[in-house]
Amino acid sequence: MLPTSKDIKHICCIGAGYVGGPTCAVIADKNPHIKVTVVDLNEARIEAWNSDDLPVYEPHLLTYVKSARDATDGKRTPNLFFSTDVDAAVKAADLIFISVNTPTKYTGAGAGHACDLGYVESATRKIAEVAESDKIVVEKSTVPCKTAESIREILAATGRPDVRYEILSNPEFLAEGTAMNDLLHPDRILIGSMRTERGLQAAGVLADIYGAWVPRERIMTTNVWSSELTKIAANALLAQRISSINALSAICEATGADIDEVAYACGKDTRIGSKMLKSSVGFGGSCFKKDILSLAYISETLHLPEVARYWRSVVEINEYQKDRFTKRITKTLYQSLTNKKIAVLGFAYKKNTGDTRETAAISIVNSLVLEQANIQIYDPRVKAEQIWSDLKVGATDVELMKRRVTVCSSAYEACTDAHAAVILTEWDEFSNKDSAAPLVNGANGTKGVNSAPAAADANGVATSKKPGRMDWEHVADLMKKPMFVFDGRNIVDIQKLEALGFRVECIGKAGTPKASSRLAD
Repeated sequence: MLPTSKDIKHICCIGAGYVGGPTCAVIADKNPHIKVTVVDLNEARIEAWNSDDLPVYEPHLLTYVKSARDATDGKRTPNLFFSTDVDAAVKAADLIFISVNTPTKYTGAGAGHACDLGYVESATRKIAEVAESDKIVVEKSTVPCKTAESIREILAATGRPDVRYEILSNPEFLAEGTAMNDLLHPDRILIGSMRTERGLQAAGVLADIYGAWVPRERIMTTNVWSSELTKIAANALLAQRISSINALSAICEATGADIDEVAYACGKDTRIGSKMLKSSVGFGGSCFKKDILSLAYISETLHLPEVARYWRSVVEINEYQKDRFTKRITKTLYQSLTNKKIAVLGFAYKKNTGDTRETAAISIVNSLVLEQANIQIYDPRVKAEQIWSDLKVGATDVELMKRRVTVCSSAYEACTDAHAAVILTEWDEFSNKDSAAPLVNGANGTKGVNSAPAAADANGVATSKKPGRMDWEHVADLMKKPMFVFDGRNIVDIQKLEALGFRVECIGKAGTPKASSRLAD
């Protein structure tokens, strides 16, 4: 018999990554009567989830994990568990989330475009192998349309004949860096089901779980195929806005227009809105590029080549933006980077996360190394081993990369004796603006935050330096002259840096005139 809302005592999530861990932490915290077990075959990852050094960095995530995992308030029983015992968790579960990776295929049909659903299939076969009672199975992973049908077929063909399943689609809409806020205050919860009595019943069960903290009017139900497509469509539309504003940034640089001013003025049009109009060196993360290429591949298989070509152009503009930025660095530094030290500030694909998947930093560092530059990298959240792992995978010449790259423990170390500082992640500590709150949302969906209060000296007088921020005046003392800053995130106050003697080049803005040009005037 299909579990009802009252029957749900155990939830299992297969996959302890960026989606499964935070999602289940909130579900467990808000549903203390339900035992939630997150399983993964990666022992090191599970060990990290059972510690205070979580494998995923998100602001406030640890608080919610400890609340449900450790019952830190002393008023509840622990109900969040992390385990490698997949069989036991699946067998005991009434509802199972499939939250595994769906990377782009690298070989075979659709290589470089289609999603590899191997992990989804493995999880499905494991459910069929061990399940002894009826289950609600929920797609949490981002998958192409009709994946639920494949899951249903595998379960029917390989599972016990007396066990029945209902398949739901419940895509996540989390932006890394603000995932906890997105989970606690979602714009919408989308649940796709078959439009049958059992399908609608299963959707109602999942809706009740979210209903513990999400207002009912924000919980939407659709058919399964609409839900599956909505996730990919949403990411494609968001990425398209970023590529659109980045394409305009190239025009701004050539004409003297300011991309921030253009974006702000356009965003005031209520038909357009201000979100996702922050120009940058390019979008990254695990979803945008993967989902757009998947959408293009789906379009091709449906014999819609014009549609496929349109969506591919979004990715092409993103690659162009990174290449254009790298060429601007080379051109500005007198057409030669040989043996010049370049400080790379930020390696994560956006602030408030340690995620480096598809980060622009990988390709930009690789290009700079091929120009024979010496690169000094600093990121406040990304560990050195992760940086090296990413660079080796993306390197054109691994041995050259090893010789030319150093990972530093501070921004000041990275900037010491550097000819230029290149900002690739919009971490607040790199900004020298009076307010950290941008006019519009961040390039990859980060939500504007108010700046920290101004620091004060011993007499209580406000100073220009922000708590936890870099002291750019000190950086000026560390770097070689002439000093350059290439801001790939538009987070610095250009005039303040120019007053310190920096030449500043920002995305979508005219750069600081050369000294020779100023003398001529």
